[in-house]
Amino acid sequence: MRATEPASLTTTQFADPAGLSDQEINLFLMINTFETGGSERQFTVLAQNLTPPRFQTHVGCVSRRGPLAHNFPDAEQFPLGGSLFGWRSLRTRVNLSRHLHRLGAQVAHAFDFYANLTLIPAARLARVPVVIGSHRQLGDLMTPTQFRAQAAAFRWCDAVVCNSQAAATRLIATGLSPHKIAVIGNALPAEAFTPAPAALPKRPGVFRVGMVARMNHRYKNHSGFLRIAGQIHQRIPNAEFVLVGDGPLRQELEREASTLSLGASVIFLGDRQDMPAVLASFDVAVNTSDSESLSNVILEAMAAGLPAVAYNVGGNSELLSEQRGALIPAGNETSFADAVEKLLIDSALRGQLGRNARQFAQENFSIDHVRRRYVELYVSLLQTKHHRNSTA
Repeated sequence: MRATEPASLTTTQFADPAGLSDQEINLFLMINTFETGGSERQFTVLAQNLTPPRFQTHVGCVSRRGPLAHNFPDAEQFPLGGSLFGWRSLRTRVNLSRHLHRLGAQVAHAFDFYANLTLIPAARLARVPVVIGSHRQLGDLMTPTQFRAQAAAFRWCDAVVCNSQAAATRLIATGLSPHKIAVIGNALPAEAFTPAPAALPKRPGVFRVGMVARMNHRYKNHSGFLRIAGQIHQRIPNAEFVLVGDGPLRQELEREASTLSLGASVIFLGDRQDMPAVLASFDVAVNTSDSESLSNVILEAMAAGLPAVAYNVGGNSELLSEQRGALIPAGNETSFADAVEKLLIDSALRGQLGRNARQFAQENFSIDHVRRRYVELYVSLLQTKHHRNSTA
């Protein structure tokens, strides 16, 4: 079974008297911000590929902040004023509802927590035919109040898109009908599969282990990566460890690297937009996060032909296997270091697993594959709504 194939949502086919299967879909997509996190990057990839003649796509956000905002200069902003339930947020939802009505939106799709709680009620108020929410994390990083509020909003949706079966299972456990859930994995743009010159030129005899993660949340577990790097460094002194990303935890992590006596073997690369070139610099990619739904970092590494090592949490098991990398019991840093070392010293194994990973990513997560899944979802829901209205 392919990782993202088991969509729980039923896609019943109708005679389609309105010609919806060929008709342009007026689509409204909404995100919280345009930062460089996984949800934001995924939003950008999809919005840029859900285009005419199949889609007339409009974009909205809660806040235009973030380096990805330049991709959407016309994005409408709907600020909440610091509270989901204050007067300003209620007025924002009314304004958003009027905006959707003016656009004549047929499908309104929210992509993350704040967008879910903003767009879903506004779209219902505007009588948008199809309203879709998104659950792109496991839910363990939310407060109980946040999780309950989002679960309540999801009950107003026609469907909720989860990017992993692990995330879908969490929602079903809360009582959401499995018939409302569609599991559609993250999309990889074509350039993710295109070979690129290494941002850090390869050096004979030097192995590189890379981790890509923003340095703003402790659950990403950069500290664990540094401890694992310390173990590997003792065994393979010519190994280098690259951390890609930036954020408020960076200075603390730099001090930790110094305390572990890793010295020049650790490279802090900062935020990068040239991810294929960065990944081309690595021999092995790692993800030490304590919580993942479907990791963009692992997917991008697979597309670049790299084997990956990660903890067996969330949806990581839907991506990795012993044919494509290694899954390690959560928190077992010694086993993690052993797995990375095994890949570093065996170039043939590294190459075979990397090729397997690339093929798996192409078959399951290419933009064409994922775009087709979204087309099927939107058309199926519009057909269902038309069928119900025509027989009412």
